[in-house]
Amino acid sequence: MSGSTSIYPLATALAKGCVKGPCKGMTFRILQGGSDVGVNDVARGRVTFGLSSRDPQASDPGGLVFNRIARDGVCIVTNPANRLANISRATVQAIFSGRVRNWSDVPGAKVSGPIQLVTRTPASGTADAFQNIFMGQNLRVAGNASQKSSNGLVEQAVRSSKTAISYLDFQFIAGTAPAPFNGVPCNLRNAKSGQYDGVRNLWLVSRGKPSGDGAKFLSYAKGAGQSIVAKGWVPLR
Repeated sequence: MSGSTSIYPLATALAKGCVKGPCKGMTFRILQGGSDVGVNDVARGRVTFGLSSRDPQASDPGGLVFNRIARDGVCIVTNPANRLANISRATVQAIFSGRVRNWSDVPGAKVSGPIQLVTRTPASGTADAFQNIFMGQNLRVAGNASQKSSNGLVEQAVRSSKTAISYLDFQFIAGTAPAPFNGVPCNLRNAKSGQYDGVRNLWLVSRGKPSGDGAKFLSYAKGAGQSIVAKGWVPLR
């Protein structure tokens, strides 16, 4: 498997669970690189599954099947020294589009000075989810935003700068201050209940319908493996 850094922890946990049951004797190799990498790798036959934290796109190679295995949340995060009590969609759009450039113009900000925008590289499914959920079709992240290739690098950048703001999968928010979005805290409980709006799908992408070992793993991920999903993600049911 290869692809999304957001799904990597879940894919690893599911693989460890599956080898104790229906996947006994199988060997798993899980690589990261971003959702687009996973989609392209599986399309070219390099991996059994691509890991994608973005939904299917019209530009994806033909013959792919997106198999949903879970959902998770995307949080707007700042440095703990600049913890926001709330952030609205309008404020998110104003900041990330570059219309608002200084923290002194952001309601509830605890620091002042130029805003340091941190975003993900184009291959990221989390970047795609952020665009669709928070920005909409008519706005784009400002070109001066610092691009990072993984959730871990985003977390490190926000944790080390009092003026930084970005977005993270809620598995990676330790060391940052996740802001309630439209009055709702970004956490697993609110994602499961449907109260938090920033929720997206997580997919195992295959070339056609999986068979053999791939079918066994997918069946586990969507069946018994949902008990693993429920511990840190939003299960299918």
